[in-house]
Amino acid sequence: MTQYDPRRNQFSEDDVGRIVDAIRKKFVRGGRWIWRGVVLIVVAAALFSSYYQVQPEEVGMVTRFGRYVRAAPPGPHGKLPFGIERVQKVPVERQLKQEFGFRTARPGIQSEFHKDEQTQAEATMLTGDLNVATVEWIVQYKIADPYKYLFNVRAVEESFRLMSEAAMRQVVGDHNVTELLTVGRESIAGKAKDLLDDLCRRYETGIVVQQLVLQDVDPPEPVKPSFNEVNQAIQERERAINEAWAEYNQEIPRAGGRAEQQIQAAEGFAVERVNRAKGDGQRFLALQQEYAKAPEVTRTRIYLETMTDVLPQAGKKLIIDEKTKGVLPLLDLAKPDAVKEQVKP
Repeated sequence: MTQYDPRRNQFSEDDVGRIVDAIRKKFVRGGRWIWRGVVLIVVAAALFSSYYQVQPEEVGMVTRFGRYVRAAPPGPHGKLPFGIERVQKVPVERQLKQEFGFRTARPGIQSEFHKDEQTQAEATMLTGDLNVATVEWIVQYKIADPYKYLFNVRAVEESFRLMSEAAMRQVVGDHNVTELLTVGRESIAGKAKDLLDDLCRRYETGIVVQQLVLQDVDPPEPVKPSFNEVNQAIQERERAINEAWAEYNQEIPRAGGRAEQQIQAAEGFAVERVNRAKGDGQRFLALQQEYAKAPEVTRTRIYLETMTDVLPQAGKKLIIDEKTKGVLPLLDLAKPDAVKEQVKP
């Protein structure tokens, strides 16, 4: 054992050598275990950093030292560890959306929305007739080309927001505030969607715009009551116009039907008069021919037929010869409406 010399207050050289040898042996035995632990940690880290999983609605874009090398479909995959290869997952099958003029704080049956100075600045726009309107809209889109989405445009989401705002401001600036608040909303949304989709293709962002919806369009708060009154007056005017057109559509066909009925009745009366005139003419010609053959007989027959038609319409008549004298005619006094006596001269 090593002895301590109290007179010199130190160990001897032999004692120090033995102590150093003992310590070295212990550290050598412990260092082997340390190196083994380090190797295990490195292997575990390599295995952990080389595995990744791609979800069904995603595609994995693999880069090696920042350079694109391949695209990984959905499922488990492996890559070079320790950051040599990195994976960026892009949701190509998911429908994405961006909100402008507001933010959804909590979605649900009764969603809660958040507005601040930034959203107010997004929504405030100048119309074509130099009025100010607050426009809130939603853009729904999908990532059609993940390579262009990741590598063609820097900060693609922010750039897409700026392009959407620019497209909406341009279209709103081409319309007046009345169209924006009433009947032109659908047309404005369609034009803004087409313009935004064209910008995405021009800048090769890899984004396809599926729908652009105007969520809410209002005038600024200080003038909102006046705009609401104007809007109500416009709606009442449209209602009155629609009612007038409905009445017009009822009366015009009705008048046309009456006019057509009168025309047809007149045409029928004209045909009847013409046919009757033709029949009377033919009858007169036939009668003339018969009269030329036997004038006396025809004259007598015509007289008798005429008297047969006329006398029944004359009622009761009492005919007395003018030479008869001293005859008291007998009248039917029981009937107050009896025909009076008439003497033919």
